Amino acid sequence: MNIHDRATIEIRGKKIVILGLALSGAAAAKLAVRQGADVFVSDNQDTLALQGTLTDLKALGIPGELGQHSDQIYDADLWIISPGIAQDSELVQKAQSNDIPIVSEIEFSSWFTTAPILAITGSNGKTTTAHLLAEMIQTDDLHGALAGNVGIPFAEMVLEDLGNPDPKRVWVLEISSFQMEFIEHFKPYIAIFLNITPDHLNRYPSMKEYIAAKMNMWSRQTAEDFIVYNADDTILVEEIAESTSRKIAFGLGHHPEAIFQPNRTKIYTEEHATLIEMNQLALPGKHNLANALAAATAAHLMGVPNKSIAATMSQFSGVPHRLEPIAEINGVTYINDSKATNLDAVQVALESFTQPIILLLGGLDKGGDFRSLLPHTHNNLKEV
Repeated sequence: MNIHDRATIEIRGKKIVILGLALSGAAAAKLAVRQGADVFVSDNQDTLALQGTLTDLKALGIPGELGQHSDQIYDADLWIISPGIAQDSELVQKAQSNDIPIVSEIEFSSWFTTAPILAITGSNGKTTTAHLLAEMIQTDDLHGALAGNVGIPFAEMVLEDLGNPDPKRVWVLEISSFQMEFIEHFKPYIAIFLNITPDHLNRYPSMKEYIAAKMNMWSRQTAEDFIVYNADDTILVEEIAESTSRKIAFGLGHHPEAIFQPNRTKIYTEEHATLIEMNQLALPGKHNLANALAAATAAHLMGVPNKSIAATMSQFSGVPHRLEPIAEINGVTYINDSKATNLDAVQVALESFTQPIILLLGGLDKGGDFRSLLPHTHNNLKEV
């Protein structure tokens, strides 16, 4: 297995500014100090939670500010930036005009580990696939650790691993498009692409920029690395065509190059042996079958036996807030799908049920066209 040529980058004595003091920013600050950097943190918000975080960091000798970004942030050798700060922001443009390098927390954290990285991205299904894959690679030889966009900062996990190294460590990272905007050396051993559908169009000028951010995940890979991709997604097939990485397909259609093939009753292997019967899968829904195939393919590439892969697929029933049944009252089942934050995810939810549906929609408008849902509002959708 190639465990990359990611070089540890020396930051001792460097002035590093952390912009954004949420979970990933605080974790990056602690990792940077551990590696000998001179750290300053800054957040233009000033909440009780942030005040508590800054108090904790100051106890570690890390100064900072809240409620503003003062000129002190420009006295820096490097910025580690929150994924909430857009590339085209005035803040970023001024830093770039001052020749200050900018990286994401994911990029920064990857400098201080040589363990294999399995990175998962896509418009939908990332969290489910990441959790499932992390379960699959808990073996005698592989110790999977979950981090990234799942709410566990990569910096926090790398810092913990530096203090207690595990030679069997494998990172499973959920990656958002925002986290791929400022990368230089980030290079996963396996880059997993689930799907590409319109999302975050309130952040990106068009789908072109959104897709480009996603595709950054394979841009530093070599011919020794893998791309695991959904061959049913025509956008993905086109976008990865120029990559020199080893490409491994998965999908619900028939793809002869895929390691695992599904049909109506089972998933079978390259040797045409049965991996698992469909009625044994714990995850519901056609979309989750695609997620399971993606995770199984990556686990297989890591050397996990098919028997272990199948066992995990039969036991893993999902993660909270994703088509999660939460109550049944007077014969009505209430489903929490609050992580369906784009129109494609809502479409998948609508197609997952044959029973009558009352749909409650809310949240932040990301610039999508709600008319795209009309073909999926079948007779069972009773009210919105």
